[in-house]
Amino acid sequence: MAGMRLLVGVKRVIDYAVKIRVKPDRTGVVTDGVKHSMNPFCEIAVEEAVRLKEKKHANEVVVVSCGPQQCQETIRTALAMGADRGIHVEVTGKDYETLGPLQVSKIMAALAKKEEADLILLGKQAIDGDWNQTGQMTAALLDWPQGTFASEVKIEDKKLTVTREVDGGLETISLKLPAVVTSDLRLNEPRYATLPNIMKAKKKKIDKISPKELGVDVSSKLQTLSVEDPPQRTAGVKVENAEQLVNKLKEIGRI
Repeated sequence: MAGMRLLVGVKRVIDYAVKIRVKPDRTGVVTDGVKHSMNPFCEIAVEEAVRLKEKKHANEVVVVSCGPQQCQETIRTALAMGADRGIHVEVTGKDYETLGPLQVSKIMAALAKKEEADLILLGKQAIDGDWNQTGQMTAALLDWPQGTFASEVKIEDKKLTVTREVDGGLETISLKLPAVVTSDLRLNEPRYATLPNIMKAKKKKIDKISPKELGVDVSSKLQTLSVEDPPQRTAGVKVENAEQLVNKLKEIGRI
């Protein structure tokens, strides 16, 4: 379906290789001076959008990121991968600290209408909060069909065929466009941005907009009471035989 506009959400998260540290006051995790990068599942969504454009199924890929000024770095990465333009929805301060899936879904839904998008591509989840909710909520707000946990996406005659990774194996569904798709790990392998494309990305347009301009209220009714490190695992005990194992399990009340 030529002429389609694809809207892709990209989230700036703490890099997957960084060891997470909880703030001393337990209000959250340390982010200052910590390396950030694009959420890996969002990278997969961008790659899929660019591939759909390369196959002539779409003529424009628009990437969206919600957050402070630094989100523009994440958008530039997506532009260097092959996206055409970016939208930075500026959210700062307390609103950014409490920005959750519902608020992002409202923003994505509003932008889908404003941009007249035909397909929204999102990562199935972000590696920071692991919510796995934004795609589903965006589809619900727009009343669009959804294909979550996608490991394969095909477009034919204005119909979308999505192969989903489910607990029992693979499920293939057919969706009418417009629709929302969330990417699973095996959908593709994202490309590396080449130096020429990184240079080209610097000239591509990034529009800045506020949630208020989109008519979206990003206030949250959720309150984080405390963030704590998981309890440290205690050392195990070696036993010589099954009899000792049974005795130990009895001692600790497991049997």
